[in-house]
Amino acid sequence: MEAWRCVRRGYGRCVVGRGRYPMFPHHSRSLGGDWTTPWEDLQRCCWNRHISSCMRWPGHYSRAPYPYLSSRHFSLKWRPPCLFASRTQFPYCNWRSGHLNQTSLLHLSSYSMNSEGDEPSSKRRKHRGTIERNWEYVCNHNKENAKILGDKNVDPKCEDSENNFDFSVMSYNILSQDLLEDNSHLYRHCRRPVLHWSFRFPNILKEIKHFDADVLCLQEVQEDHYGAEIRPSLESLGYHCEYKMRTGRKPDGCAICFKHSKFSLLSVNPVEFYRRDIPLLDRDNIGLVLLLQPKIPCAASPTICVANTHLLYNPRRGDIKLTQLAMLLAEISSVAHQKDGSFCPIVMCGDFNSVPGSPLYSFIKEGRLNYEGLAIGKVSGQEQSSRGQRILSIPIWPPNLGISQNCVYEVQQVPKVEKSDGDLTQTQLEKTEVVVTAEKLSSNLQHHFSLSSVYSHYFPDTGIPEVTTCHSRSAITVDYIFYSAEKEGVAEHPGAEVALVGGLKLLARLSLLTEQDLQTVNGLPNENNSSDHLPLLAKFRLEL
Repeated sequence: MEAWRCVRRGYGRCVVGRGRYPMFPHHSRSLGGDWTTPWEDLQRCCWNRHISSCMRWPGHYSRAPYPYLSSRHFSLKWRPPCLFASRTQFPYCNWRSGHLNQTSLLHLSSYSMNSEGDEPSSKRRKHRGTIERNWEYVCNHNKENAKILGDKNVDPKCEDSENNFDFSVMSYNILSQDLLEDNSHLYRHCRRPVLHWSFRFPNILKEIKHFDADVLCLQEVQEDHYGAEIRPSLESLGYHCEYKMRTGRKPDGCAICFKHSKFSLLSVNPVEFYRRDIPLLDRDNIGLVLLLQPKIPCAASPTICVANTHLLYNPRRGDIKLTQLAMLLAEISSVAHQKDGSFCPIVMCGDFNSVPGSPLYSFIKEGRLNYEGLAIGKVSGQEQSSRGQRILSIPIWPPNLGISQNCVYEVQQVPKVEKSDGDLTQTQLEKTEVVVTAEKLSSNLQHHFSLSSVYSHYFPDTGIPEVTTCHSRSAITVDYIFYSAEKEGVAEHPGAEVALVGGLKLLARLSLLTEQDLQTVNGLPNENNSSDHLPLLAKFRLEL
């Protein structure tokens, strides 16, 4: 119908498909220099004669009552056939590409729409553009962050020194192609071409090259793409890559990649959240924990623990999410534990499928959670209503998982049973009952780390929420970079800065965006951002 309006109004589309030009002014126009017809006759013929080969614009009106011919339909010596009524005859001629001009009757376009998600260029044009993200420097507790465009600028307050080791970390859910296609309803706002992997991967790689992070934590890394394209491309950029695929038949997993020039690998520790003998843990999510050693000329070189995960999405299964998180924290505790009883600095990245301020998020930051009476769907904060939801059981996971309420691995506390004439001794029975009773009464989760979020999740001036993921249904924050730090002050209102000392110092972060910002580029993915998540990026300092 849009195409017919163009014909009725005397407009056609330009050769590149990005504008309109007048097909006919008040007098007749020529095609190829020697084909003329009055506009009234052409209009009348189009109405009176059915044209079978008419154009489709998928996703819009089904047919337009004039033929759509693309440049691929023509050779250099094409002769236009008689398309209209027999009473309007046109002499054949030798067709040459040079005869085409902006007054041509037929539109020979180099762009052809090939899917139902495509739109005419006039509707696409308003969605094109790039989004600017600024570096926010926060070192030295400077509350007035200097916003500097680009990655090449350096804040003088964040200069490196011999007593410091500075490094950058990126966390990025790159959107598995299989998951994209299985959940196509989330991307109805996107043009079909921008959803193809052949279009998306070069964009993703371009982002990785531009930010040039020392450590990459990637989620939704599809296995076949990882082996064929992602790993070779990253290795060519100087990265060492470690990958853990999800269990079961899931096609994707998590990867941690780091620069050879910055770190040495000490250990690789995958975590599988699926447990065949525990009904609660019937999901195929995973985690990956690496122990890295900075390459610095130091006699007692420190170590850094980097963890990456993608927790279960299901908003109504907070019990599974908390248990998966506890399993990841237990592995981090085991890997990051040092000989003196302390823990080395920790960076924990991933898609936690939980929003800021939710019980799961608060547990990570505050190190404790009393979940007694907590509705299962309220754990991640994704569910607006708790009606009809059951309450979390106490304890959440069974004792045979081997993880305590302090989120560390433990030896089974139930004593070994020795038979004495076929019965247990009275002492053994008492020990067993005490342990089981203590487990049943415990509704407090704890962990030993002091973790802070790189982002404050709200813009200080307006209180508007930051967004890390955006698709056709929602725009929220679910991705995080947490890191070891001691808290000197606590924010009293959303968006306020928190002074951080000890552990790792946060030097800078790449600013996030609002939902309104993303709407100006038609959300995610788009022509320039090829995932439904934004990459998170932070610069840290380790004091030696």
